[in-house]
Amino acid sequence: MSENKEPKKKSVRHTRAVQRDRSKRVTGMPPDESLVEQMELVVHPAVYGQLDMYRALGLRTRILTLPVMVGFMLGLLWRQIGSVREAVRVLHDEGMLWIEPIEEITVQAMLARMNHMPAELFRRVLMDCLPTMQSRAQARQRPLPKAMQWARQHFDRIWACDGSALDAVLKKCGLLREQTGVVLAGKLATVFDIVTQLPAHIWYEANSDTHDHSFWPLIMEVLQAGSLLLLDRGFMDFAVFDQLTEKHVGFITRPKSNTRTQVTQVLSKTAMIHDSLIILGAAQDQCQHPMRLVEVLFHGKWYRYLTNVTEPAILPAECVVALYDQRWRIEDAFNIIKRLLGLAYFHTGSFNGLQLQVWATWLLFALLVDLTDAVADALHRPFRDLSLEMIFRGLYHFARDRHRGLATDAVAYFARRAKDLDLIKQKRPQHRLSLVEQMNLTIPLIS
Repeated sequence: MSENKEPKKKSVRHTRAVQRDRSKRVTGMPPDESLVEQMELVVHPAVYGQLDMYRALGLRTRILTLPVMVGFMLGLLWRQIGSVREAVRVLHDEGMLWIEPIEEITVQAMLARMNHMPAELFRRVLMDCLPTMQSRAQARQRPLPKAMQWARQHFDRIWACDGSALDAVLKKCGLLREQTGVVLAGKLATVFDIVTQLPAHIWYEANSDTHDHSFWPLIMEVLQAGSLLLLDRGFMDFAVFDQLTEKHVGFITRPKSNTRTQVTQVLSKTAMIHDSLIILGAAQDQCQHPMRLVEVLFHGKWYRYLTNVTEPAILPAECVVALYDQRWRIEDAFNIIKRLLGLAYFHTGSFNGLQLQVWATWLLFALLVDLTDAVADALHRPFRDLSLEMIFRGLYHFARDRHRGLATDAVAYFARRAKDLDLIKQKRPQHRLSLVEQMNLTIPLIS
């Protein structure tokens, strides 16, 4: 964790307000039994697959075992319980997800377990669950955006990559009590599958000041030839761009305002789109391989996009623009895990406890994406048309109606009530369409 010596007052007030709000929230009702069963089918094999490592680490078989701790953390986040103390009370009275009530657990024992159970176990559970949900998503037939359909003909996977700093930690326990200023909870870097809307790889760094560039060695280890990577400007690195080209990995990003380019060949030029091959960088610092610059005029302003895919037949200029827009799906994911699933509020100040919450939150996110994707498939709508937040809030209505005998299956229920539960996002009026939306209307990418 790192200390920001000159925090912005607005962000500090916002963080404290969020923390106060979370601590006062009324505990949500437990998820329906059918949903718990579906969660168990995915989570339990991954949890029990870690028991050999659990024993190898010398961890004794106590009451708070790995299955219990995973269930406790997921339940705490699912029901948006405001504190560990309240969550332990719920555990005493009701149990949590697949855990039967346990009366002998104290708050102190739970906090101690959160602070000392190896967070690597939780990370491994998450990473073992993701392939199951990736396979489910790949098997579904819900429609994809035009640009994504085109790109899938030429690339094996379409990934976005970005980093995001976590919010401040309440300094109520441990070594944090002695620190001054705002202590941030670290930084996440994520490789995100744009087709399935699920994370593919996630890394956590305790130092929130870590620059995105420092994650490149980890990212390069997981990249395979035939991939297409959508990047934020913060990842711009000429040497890495050359490595990606040599590794047969495509990328799309936006150049910085001061990035030097030299046009070597004009591929196409219209009033709206300029498509050129370029040398990227100045003489003393430039890419060794040719790059491609796509410039698009929209509302009187030129937008510039950079890629190492130099063949327009593989990625037409319109497709480059539309695909880069898909990079924002990773920003949506960060927003969901922080604001909706509570990763803007931390239940412990310990380094280990923070990581448990990080991995458990991503696991809950993946489970929620899996449910939303199934609903999109049932409605034959693109995933982006559905509000993941409203699906999450609609779980209350499903549990209530199921207990009344009015529903049996969550996917069928949400597909039937998509309109009155506001699950489908409203479309923008024609005059407010974004650049990508207007291009998709006027320039057909594929038949």
